[in-house]
Amino acid sequence: MTTGFYAGTFDPITNGHVDIIQRSAKLFNLLVIGVSRNSSKQPWFTLEERLQHIRTITQDLNNVKVVGYSGLLVDAAVASKADVIVRGLRSVTDFEFEHPISNINYDLNPNLETIYLSSRAEHSYFSSSLVKNTFSHGGKVKNYVPDIIYRELLKRDSLKIKG
Repeated sequence: MTTGFYAGTFDPITNGHVDIIQRSAKLFNLLVIGVSRNSSKQPWFTLEERLQHIRTITQDLNNVKVVGYSGLLVDAAVASKADVIVRGLRSVTDFEFEHPISNINYDLNPNLETIYLSSRAEHSYFSSSLVKNTFSHGGKVKNYVPDIIYRELLKRDSLKIKG
């Protein structure tokens, strides 16, 4: 059985993330979505909220499991018995960021491969950070996030709670 591990902060999860999840789920017997605590970022959603969002969004994908983790991605992948780390790429800049990380991960565990999936064109120009920035300045983000996330953003905005 081949297991993939797709990790991120997913704060918030975007339609680009969902596309990578759906496409990756077709490639593996099991796809584990690793949701990082990432203490270096200021999340808008708690880890528990992000886990629940992703579980709701992926409920129709029978081979997807969602877990939270902290620490090294490679350690979380190994703990999930993954064979492959999945990374999504929007641009050459993403590759320049991801490539050294994949090399370090390989040094840490040469049995764990990394594959990259290119974003679809319609998802290639936005990120979670850009969604948050756009939304916090009154911009429209409905086309960039799943409906459940959009509703959560609107609810938080109406309560003037942004984090």
